[in-house]
Amino acid sequence: MTQAYVVRFVGGPLDGRVDSHAKPPETPRQTVTHVHLHGGPKIVHHYDLQYAVEYGCEYRLRVEDEDEPAS
Repeated sequence: MTQAYVVRFVGGPLDGRVDSHAKPPETPRQTVTHVHLHGGPKIVHHYDLQYAVEYGCEYRLRVEDEDEPAS
C-alpha cells in the first residue's frame, strides 16, 4: 500500500484545504498565489512552502507587515 503525499494549506481563505498526490513533486513551488474574484476588487493571497514531517509539506499564508512598505 502506498501512502499519498499530502499538501496542507494553513491560514487565509484556503485554511484547512488538503490536497493529496501520488508522490511528492520533484520541484515544489516555493509560493502559491490564490486570487479571489467575487464581483468586487480582486483579493490576492500568497502561501509560502514549509515542510511538515507529518504531512509532507504545507503552504502557510504569508502575512505582510502593514508597517513596512511592500518592495
